[in-house]
Amino acid sequence: MKIEDTIKPESYFLAEFKFEAGDYIKGVKVEYGTLGTPKYDDKGHIINAIVYCHGWSGSYKSVRRIDEITGPGEVIDTDKFFIISLSTLGSPGSASPSTTGLGKIFPNYTIKDMVNFQMQFLKEKFKINHVVGVIGNSMGGFEAMTWATQYPDYMDFTISLVSSYKNAGHNYALYKFMNDIIESDPDYNNGRYTKKLARSLRLAAESMYTFGQSKAYYRECSKEDMDKELTGMGEEGLFDDPNDIVFRNNASLAYDVEKDLQNIKSKLLIISINQDEYFPPDLDGIPMHNIVPDSELIIFDSLHGHIGSSELSQISDKLEDFLKEFKD
Repeated sequence: MKIEDTIKPESYFLAEFKFEAGDYIKGVKVEYGTLGTPKYDDKGHIINAIVYCHGWSGSYKSVRRIDEITGPGEVIDTDKFFIISLSTLGSPGSASPSTTGLGKIFPNYTIKDMVNFQMQFLKEKFKINHVVGVIGNSMGGFEAMTWATQYPDYMDFTISLVSSYKNAGHNYALYKFMNDIIESDPDYNNGRYTKKLARSLRLAAESMYTFGQSKAYYRECSKEDMDKELTGMGEEGLFDDPNDIVFRNNASLAYDVEKDLQNIKSKLLIISINQDEYFPPDLDGIPMHNIVPDSELIIFDSLHGHIGSSELSQISDKLEDFLKEFKD
């Protein structure tokens, strides 16, 4: 059975959450889902948790990206691990500009705020002070690496999946472009819009399409199929909220933990895809591997480029080797 068929949405409310800049909000919703069975120490703390951090447009359900290697007896063994997947701060399932009703006055947040949001939830809801590991996909990798560098004793392993140690290159340019599309819309009104902004949302979503797959995929794709995919991407974007996009992009644009990589204590696995247009291995995965002593690097091929991160069965033997010491 697929993860998306088994993981169910749950909600928890933090009484209050304080942001890095000093702002705070009350009654903060956290949307999450879990897989597996928790194991406890004699003080009631869960000791077998793995946290999954989703990408830019994801939610708690995005843990399905590791579906191929997750389940009873699988590489990520749900008989041994308790997997917690959250919709992160700023994503509409949890507290965001749109879902809190704060809109433009929602506090500007950072990637570290997103990590602190998750840590506070884990402590309050599950009494978790330490996890076995953190897995971050794409933007979720920003969170995983922030976690590993700012709270290095919090986890035993970290997996950066098609991500990087800083926002640069195509990823940086794309987020700036998306924000320009939205903020230059006359109806955006500096975040105090009263209309849907359908055209801007469609264009912002379509701009993401151009980097998601590999160059070979786009070359082989028929014009008719590409038109359908672009249209579909644009239609999906209509469900987004303009402020949610702008705030999330601003948090990602400021991400850079290069100077803190030496803080990492957890065992680090970096997974890159040769055809990834967002985070090419030679610009992201390989330099990070070279900077972090004793880190491990796996690079594989996928016609689907960046979104090929759902094809981890290709490297299941290497992942099994990396994780075997944490299954005891």
